[in-house]
Amino acid sequence: MRHFILYLILFILLSTGIAKSQVSAKDTPLVLEELFDKLVGNYNDSERIRINDSIRIILDSYVKSDTVFTHRFTNLRYLGQIMSPDSLLKIITWNLVLENEPGRYFCYFIRKQESGKENKIFRLSVSYNENPVKTDTTYTESNWYGALYYDLKPYIIDNRRCWVLLGIDYGNSFFSRKIIEVLSFSPEDSIVFGRKWFSSGDEIKYRDIFEYASNAMMSLRFRSDNSIVFDHLVPFSPSHKDDPQYYGPDYSFDAYNYENGLWKLTINVDARN
Repeated sequence: MRHFILYLILFILLSTGIAKSQVSAKDTPLVLEELFDKLVGNYNDSERIRINDSIRIILDSYVKSDTVFTHRFTNLRYLGQIMSPDSLLKIITWNLVLENEPGRYFCYFIRKQESGKENKIFRLSVSYNENPVKTDTTYTESNWYGALYYDLKPYIIDNRRCWVLLGIDYGNSFFSRKIIEVLSFSPEDSIVFGRKWFSSGDEIKYRDIFEYASNAMMSLRFRSDNSIVFDHLVPFSPSHKDDPQYYGPDYSFDAYNYENGLWKLTINVDARN
């Protein structure tokens, strides 16, 4: 198996024009670093897709390794790698930007199994989608909307384990989205996105979506295990109140606080510290 991986890395190095005189398993992080640098370089779409295919081959072997939960790549700024505090779920994500067709999201969910069993691996990929992300339904692997997840926390509700995810979506050309999502697994061990859990007045949503101008910046973060704090978004002018591409932070903050089995929205909180 080790010799196969070495030959695989050598093939990728040669096919992408970054071959070294010596190839070993320890070269894998350097190979990925160079591939990701090339991925965001000045290449045409077909070349970027070819480079991305090489990245996928390497990462597909990596997520099946015994050390995936104890190892983390460094110096890979374009690769998202997050681990849940309970050490039962790891998420690896990245996106492929293309010029003449929609970009794409790639995501691995690696779920740790009982001792002696192989980890469960879910491989998701989808093209950028400008359609709205719904807040009144669940999603599955087959209709995943696509996002880059950058933080998560575990919870056990009704004897069922789930994770709250924070993510960002660049799939719309006019505005950006940030997302509070819930990930769980069905009794059949398939992915379920969403839980009717987020209360904002009379409405209880499966997730919350924040849409704002693509040139603006919005913060969305866990303040504690029971609090998620985020920028309050407002239109740049009253005439743009229905158009998210003209929304941005007003330097006040709102929060979802976990109370009595629900994440409840609170407007205008003190987000210092």
